[in-house]
Amino acid sequence: MPNSDLPAAEAVGASTSPSATQMEKEPAIAAASSPPVDEDTVMVEAGEVQAMVEATAPVAEVPSAQGQAEADNDMMVEIKQDKKSEIKLEDLFEGMDSDDDDDFLAAANPLNAPAPREPDTHDASFELLRIYYQRFFPWRYMFQWLNHSPVPTNDFKHREFSLWLHNDAVMRYQSYTTSDLFRKDVIRLMPRRIEIGPVYTADPRDRKTFRNSTAFQPMAKELCFDIDLTDYDDIRTCCDKANICNKCWKFTNMAIKVLDTALREDFGYQHILWVYSGRRGVHAWVCDKKARALGDQQRKAITGYFDVVTGGKQGGKKVNIRRPLHPHLSRSIDILKDHFQQDVLETQDPWQTAEKADALLQQIPDLGLREALRKKWDASPGRASTAKWADIDALAQTSASAALDPKDLLDAKQDIVLEHTYPRLDSAVSQKLNHLLKSPFVVHPGTGRICVPIDRGNLEGFDPLNVPTLQGLVTEIDAWAETEGAAAAMAAVEVSEGGGGGGGSSSQDVKHVQDWEKTSLKPYIEYFRSFVTALMKDEREVAVKREREEEGDVDVKVESLDF
Repeated sequence: MPNSDLPAAEAVGASTSPSATQMEKEPAIAAASSPPVDEDTVMVEAGEVQAMVEATAPVAEVPSAQGQAEADNDMMVEIKQDKKSEIKLEDLFEGMDSDDDDDFLAAANPLNAPAPREPDTHDASFELLRIYYQRFFPWRYMFQWLNHSPVPTNDFKHREFSLWLHNDAVMRYQSYTTSDLFRKDVIRLMPRRIEIGPVYTADPRDRKTFRNSTAFQPMAKELCFDIDLTDYDDIRTCCDKANICNKCWKFTNMAIKVLDTALREDFGYQHILWVYSGRRGVHAWVCDKKARALGDQQRKAITGYFDVVTGGKQGGKKVNIRRPLHPHLSRSIDILKDHFQQDVLETQDPWQTAEKADALLQQIPDLGLREALRKKWDASPGRASTAKWADIDALAQTSASAALDPKDLLDAKQDIVLEHTYPRLDSAVSQKLNHLLKSPFVVHPGTGRICVPIDRGNLEGFDPLNVPTLQGLVTEIDAWAETEGAAAAMAAVEVSEGGGGGGGSSSQDVKHVQDWEKTSLKPYIEYFRSFVTALMKDEREVAVKREREEEGDVDVKVESLDF
């Protein structure tokens, strides 16, 4: 929770990097001869579950161009489930907020999700995924985004990638020297999920070399935030669990507006990428250089700055903040008040039941006013939440609340607004430098939706139920070939037959159109490209400025010596 006595910048503490031992506690993996793992097999980060064992053989040979086939032997990780006591995924992940993790694993009522089955590398969905990686995935811009330069640097070479395979195994600590090698490896292995980790002090594939040394440490990663709509289940009435609709999606818009504004105005960050998770949430990637360099303690401090709504699904007051309000909270209320009236009171009708109405009454600071409201609402069982909210002010003006301090009532109402609108974050995603997060533009296996970027300037225009899907992209590319593609080919033939006279263009002048430009994926990749271009431009300008300052320091010293 923001400290009302300190400016935002002072909320950031000193950096503390995790030890090499913590990074290297990598459990073991099931042997390659193990029986097939059930579709519900859970996959997690290496080092987080004790029931893992190290692989004794690689799943597939790494291309010789990398010269690191031996290094893959220990990359495969999977959980060995106890056959005598099977654990259901929805029970295992109960209480876990990360849309990043359980979106890919939860079996509880996924939207448009097919029935669980053993993956078949020859089925249609597998081939569709291959087509997507080969023809649609924006490899060039992904490389530039993570590399911060057109020329390969350690920002990309020492970056960890995690590949989740169709046999329920996870390949941790993958790294690539070029974008082309990354693309070839993904197309060869066909992972159903790609995660992005930190940049290390050395090549992640060589981490065994530094097992007893502090030389192998995470040193940089984007500051990330995760918003999952399951954390709003106690206040959204339209959906629950993994289900979403355009009504409850408004909660993510509120969260994006508050977080994005605070990150820019309070912390000075400029390059913030918002990405749809593919089902019920969004991820934020703060890509500024100073954000990437934050240590764990600094990340924890920034996360604490946004820690306003506390507590789980159980009842009780969830907002306890000091007065006077921190400027960030005052600004947030200004941003959220209209959303509270329209998207919460009118659309969600959160206090429609007697139980929910009683929870609201518990937050009214005056006993007399509480009882007057209870009596009025009991007499009108179907009273809407908008009317109940108006009743609070109306009855506060009567003798029912003679002893009520108006300031206490205002504070209580502000707390209620924040509880129903303020961002609810999965803090674990933001606090650790070595936390991996799902990559943009991967395909969600449960919904088939692409994890596309969200334009901060057009939040209301984003529809999570209408983003490009794997099957839809293939259909669109076929339709393009039959229409625009045929027309373009005909135009090229006409130009060719005309001999190019009269100042016309030749067939060679016909612009090559990339496959993603022929589909509904186009605006999302174009937005991502513009984001990456601005990020690289800023990085380049900072580097040039630093070089000039260093050269200036040398000149001053030389002049001083000459004098």
